[in-house]
Amino acid sequence: MLPTSHLAPINAPSVGYPNDDEGHHVAGLQFDEGRGPQKRSEDELDMQARSAVLLASEFSDFISAASRLENSYRDLQEQVSELGLELSERNAALNTSLAENERMRLALQQIVDSMPCGVLVLDGGGEISMINPESDRLLGLNDPHLRAECLKTLRQISAVSGVNLEASYDNTSSSETEQEFCVGDRSGKRWIEVRTRRLFHQSDVRDKPDQTILILRDVTAQKRLEHEREAGRNAMALAEITTILAHEIRNPLASLELFAGLIEQDGDRRGEWISHLRAGIRSLSGTVNNVLSFHGSGSLKLAPVRLSALIDNAIQFVQPIANQASVSLKWSVDHNQTPIMGNQGALQQIVLNLVTNAIRYTPAGGSVTVALRPEQSVVKGESHDEVNEHIVAEFCDTGCGIRPDQIDHVFEPGFSGSGDTSGLGLAVCAQIMKQHGGWITATNRIQSGAVFALHFPVLESELETA
Repeated sequence: MLPTSHLAPINAPSVGYPNDDEGHHVAGLQFDEGRGPQKRSEDELDMQARSAVLLASEFSDFISAASRLENSYRDLQEQVSELGLELSERNAALNTSLAENERMRLALQQIVDSMPCGVLVLDGGGEISMINPESDRLLGLNDPHLRAECLKTLRQISAVSGVNLEASYDNTSSSETEQEFCVGDRSGKRWIEVRTRRLFHQSDVRDKPDQTILILRDVTAQKRLEHEREAGRNAMALAEITTILAHEIRNPLASLELFAGLIEQDGDRRGEWISHLRAGIRSLSGTVNNVLSFHGSGSLKLAPVRLSALIDNAIQFVQPIANQASVSLKWSVDHNQTPIMGNQGALQQIVLNLVTNAIRYTPAGGSVTVALRPEQSVVKGESHDEVNEHIVAEFCDTGCGIRPDQIDHVFEPGFSGSGDTSGLGLAVCAQIMKQHGGWITATNRIQSGAVFALHFPVLESELETA
């Protein structure tokens, strides 16, 4: 043990002899064996006294340092004891945390295994780190023979299942993608939706994901339901169009029967009844041609056509319909117009549809005017502006015009402003114009009525061919 009992410095006392009966001090004497005690000098005594004081002071400092060292050692022991206790508590907390993490991992694994969708996890190297039973079922991997094989990559699973999962994994355009695959099996076709999610733990590294999760869902029932809904909508649309077409055809047929009877009974007005009969037949012809044109497939065969002559013939064809409705049909055209590439039958159908539509919404005593004019448009380019030539055919009427809320929908299939037509006439016009490389527009006149304009492009190669 450290000498902590001597806290006070030790002073050097004078040395005396207890057997000195006379009470005299002999501190100043020194003894010699041969000559007896001798008196020391004052310097030696002073030096000896100073040495004793210095020795006492150093010993006192040593005692103080030893005391401080002992206190520090005691504090260190207490700190080590506290650290040991804290380490024990942290070890216990760590063990508890590890046990909790293991419990949570097992619980999450059970949740993933019981999920109704497939879950397939890939590590950063692209190898499979987890796959749940639903993925095995969807991909057909629950066969015991396949289980014996070692399926560690998407390529192996894609080869066995027939689902190209590599396409979803290789698509690195975004962090989340979604694809659908059709798989054929004994029960028929199945649709599997694969959603890929890439996880990046480090935000500054975007080359390869740290993990990739593939979520697989069987959407066969949804696909079948969509097909059934689509078939139902088509059936309803077909039934609606059929009803409207039957209505459109029934009225002209009744008129045709009436006019045929009048021709037989009234010979004096036979010419008038024959004109009405022709109007009904041509109206029926237009309705049937609209249905055939809208549901037809393939591209039109185009040839050089002069619009002036074509429109002139179409106007003559539709004239009986205008006469029957007491509507004046006017035709203004420059017969020296540049030819275009077109299909004569399809263009005549457009003229028939537009004129018939204008007559339908023009009251008796009104007029429908058809005009043909050239037009130029300037297209700005990088080096120079390009001038494009067009031929515009305008169909103007003096009817009620188009309602503002309907003008953007008049070319949609099945749309009818009055609700008593099939809604195919203007849709067929827009479809035919697109096949000719042109377009159709609809506007309202300032005074009254509507204006439909056909825009036909004129190409230099077509001019030379013509």
